[in-house]
Amino acid sequence: MSAISELSSITRRKGKATAAEKKANGRDNKAAYIFLLPWLVGLVAITFGPMIMSLYLSFTDYNLLQPPEWVGLENFTRMLDDARLHNSLGVTFTYVFVGVPLQLAVALLIALVLDKGLRGLPFYRSVFYLPSLLGGSVAVAILWKQIFGATGLVNQVLAMFGIQGPGWISDPSTALGSIILLHVWTFGAPMIIFLAGLRQIPHMYYEAARVDGATTLQQFWRITLPMLSPIIFFNLVLQIIGSFQSFTQAFIVSGGNGGPSDSTMFFTLYLYQKGFGQFDMGYASAMAWVLLVIIGVFTAINFIASKYWVFYDD
Repeated sequence: MSAISELSSITRRKGKATAAEKKANGRDNKAAYIFLLPWLVGLVAITFGPMIMSLYLSFTDYNLLQPPEWVGLENFTRMLDDARLHNSLGVTFTYVFVGVPLQLAVALLIALVLDKGLRGLPFYRSVFYLPSLLGGSVAVAILWKQIFGATGLVNQVLAMFGIQGPGWISDPSTALGSIILLHVWTFGAPMIIFLAGLRQIPHMYYEAARVDGATTLQQFWRITLPMLSPIIFFNLVLQIIGSFQSFTQAFIVSGGNGGPSDSTMFFTLYLYQKGFGQFDMGYASAMAWVLLVIIGVFTAINFIASKYWVFYDD
């Protein structure tokens, strides 16, 4: 009987302890929700609310001055015959498919150089990261417009060698290229991430490869790239998402009209013109959701394809 009584007493103590733990956990959860409340309010009011409203407006004819009028799928069917929209998609795809690989290649190259243990590494790291902080600003876009203008710095340097340069941003064949170059110049953020990834690769792999007679190029292809593939994938996804949303550079360089000859008419810039230039907010909302779908599709493709080329330690 004494053993049964002792067992019963232990069970009651455990029950009391469990109740006390639940009470304490409840207090902790309440405190967590209180601290999260501002973020949750912002998420609902600033993110989910406008998204739902935008989805509704994409099925309406709305000019900001009169109440929205339901038109169903008309805004989406209009896109099939919108030549400027098709051109903006082509410009945006060119910008993404050319600019992102070039930017990541330059970022990886600079990271490999900095990983060799240069003196004053923090200084060089800060200098190379600086363009990423300033590259999306209006001031840098204006500066870029001046540098690549008909009488800009680039043509002044070319003139020293007897070369007459074109108006880079006023020529349809080179205007988009100048903006892509600006995008490549902002390689700082992925470079810092690449550098951190390179520092995590164990040196014993390179030592073993050198013992086996592997060249520097073979070490890069067989060790560095496979071990760095998760970082490459991470940078690739982020840069693709960001590039599809690029707006400031094209707006400033082209003066807001996507010129010359719509050669810098990004999808986001055309969306802006429709929504805030022509007050066709219903059509602009539909375009915004199309852009969301495009970004989602490319992100999904990257995740599906990653299992064939991204390697993890496990």
